[in-house]
Amino acid sequence: MFDEQGRSTSIDVFSLKTIQMRTFHLTWFAFFLCFFGWFSHAPLMSATIGPDLGLTREQILTSFIASVGVTVLARLGVGSLCDHIGPRKAYVSLLVFGALATAGSALAYDYTSYFISRLCIGVIGASFVITQYHTSVMFSSNVVGMANATTAGWGNLGGGVTQAVMPMLAGAMTALGFASSELSRWRPAMMVPAALMLMVAALYWRFTTDCPKGNYSELPEERPQKRTGEQGLFVTACKDHRVWLLFLMYAGCFGMELFVNGRAASYYQERFTMDEGTAGLIASLFGLMNIFARSLGGYLGDRFAAGGGLTGRVRWLIAVMVAEGLALVLFSRMGTIGLAIGTMIVFSLFVQMAEGATFSVVPFINKRSLGAVSGIVGAGGNVGAVVYAQYMLRSGSSLEECFMIYGVAVAVIGLLGFGIRFSEEAEAEARKQYETSSAGLAA
Repeated sequence: MFDEQGRSTSIDVFSLKTIQMRTFHLTWFAFFLCFFGWFSHAPLMSATIGPDLGLTREQILTSFIASVGVTVLARLGVGSLCDHIGPRKAYVSLLVFGALATAGSALAYDYTSYFISRLCIGVIGASFVITQYHTSVMFSSNVVGMANATTAGWGNLGGGVTQAVMPMLAGAMTALGFASSELSRWRPAMMVPAALMLMVAALYWRFTTDCPKGNYSELPEERPQKRTGEQGLFVTACKDHRVWLLFLMYAGCFGMELFVNGRAASYYQERFTMDEGTAGLIASLFGLMNIFARSLGGYLGDRFAAGGGLTGRVRWLIAVMVAEGLALVLFSRMGTIGLAIGTMIVFSLFVQMAEGATFSVVPFINKRSLGAVSGIVGAGGNVGAVVYAQYMLRSGSSLEECFMIYGVAVAVIGLLGFGIRFSEEAEAEARKQYETSSAGLAA
């Protein structure tokens, strides 16, 4: 079933018959590969990349900061790019660039060249914005929260899967004779995610369109338009304080996920004296929760909207953010491996539900500036990750000390959600759209 704009009012994950579901599957898989490539260096850093290039602890941490920091600018730019050229062309361009950057990182020969390669790889983190933009224009208000959360969550899985798979790939490269030494085995392994990105770029170009009715180049009236007298869609988004509150809240959830994805394997190696492979497998559990946790956050956002409207979506976001902060404090206090893994999984559940809940609110802030709003809020995640890493670098605190401090900060940030409010007109319009979409689904 579809609404009057041609957006789907339901999600059938086993179907590829409609442009909406083809886009759904291609956009989460493209995001998965981008995340896989973005974090492909993390599980190999301590035992392989660092020793191979002679990197210090400060250089490793600075490279991580560069990789997630440059994504802030990339997300801001890509959001506006989606409004102008459409998500299809934007995604294909980003996938091709990401393939070249990931493959090119294998040529690094010192800290400077490695730092530049991590900067380039960080750009592919902007894939998240295109994913959220594309599902927002393809799915109606009664399921858009779940569509956004599921595509983002399954895409985020790439950050967890790469923790377990990259050490295996690097080992296979040695066994197959593609690596000249144990320390250089990470270099040929980088070619695998690069090749997959190029394949998906071709599929994305062939099987998706910018919106349900076609491409913006053929249907210019479907492209987001600014109103007479407006300075621009991006400026309009920047003037809305709710966008910046969501920016901070996304820094508290997705920023934390980025930071933990980049440091979890090292945390287990250093605190519990584990080898690279075992620590990578345990760290991957954090990201693997994305199979369902982020979708659950978006789904519950849609359900809270049924009874509480847009305000109901926001209240759900506040609750899950506070729970995330408290779970992180608990995780930081665990000194035995079993309890650490258990509390990490609980913490991961709330982190990813908070991300899903955030992007069940984003599509309703300003529909004409959807790309700009998505880009700004998405950039908040990367700003958060940079702030967390900078604090750790400059304070000299251990990871467990940082986790406890960050947990308290996240709980406080969650309370900022009380500042996100909607006009009566916006609530009435959202309620009407929700009821219409739900009625169409029932019919």
